[in-house]
Amino acid sequence: MTTVLLVDDQALVRMGFRLILESAPDIVVVGEAADGTSAVDQALALRPDVVLMDVRMPGMDGITATRSIVEAHPEVRVLILTTFDLDEYAFSALRAGASGFLLKDATPAELAAAVRVVASGDSVVSPRVTRRMLEMFADVLPAPGAIVGDGVHPRLAALTPREIDVLRHIAEGLSNAEIATRLFLSEATVKTHVGRILAKLGVRDRVQAVVLSYEVGLVRPGIA
Repeated sequence: MTTVLLVDDQALVRMGFRLILESAPDIVVVGEAADGTSAVDQALALRPDVVLMDVRMPGMDGITATRSIVEAHPEVRVLILTTFDLDEYAFSALRAGASGFLLKDATPAELAAAVRVVASGDSVVSPRVTRRMLEMFADVLPAPGAIVGDGVHPRLAALTPREIDVLRHIAEGLSNAEIATRLFLSEATVKTHVGRILAKLGVRDRVQAVVLSYEVGLVRPGIA
């Protein structure tokens, strides 16, 4: 059973999400919060699998709450709720450790599916939106010359050449199956590579791996 904490300053929004999620046989809502401070407290008390987090709230916003929750409880996954598919707040939340974001107008099936995906340890951000959001913030990312020496940034030094190839394809937004086809590998082998990449980089999921790839200059907006 996947447990969920709902965080939104609008009671009617929380009620709607609760009704949708609790109609699924494998999801249960264990708590609600109307602001970031309460969300952090509830996450500590309840230890939900997933926090469904609004970013724009009075008091402590969803970005600060996300960072606090992820730092204190790495096992808790945060799924950001946003109104717009290109939202600077959503991008900041990804950098703070969220495992993805979902538009508030998502269908009930999409909402439940996103919760399941995030709970499983994967991420929910479409490749198109990830790249467009990163392009919006290209000015804060490193210059193309940020990768030095033999072409490997120090943050990537622990990766093998094959793992760097796989990481580039992750940053392009390819699935494991698509990477397998591109590199002539089995999907199981790609899955193993992805697991090792995440462990070596010390990142929680594919979203964080993509953000890191841009931050260190492995790929550039408009190139991946």
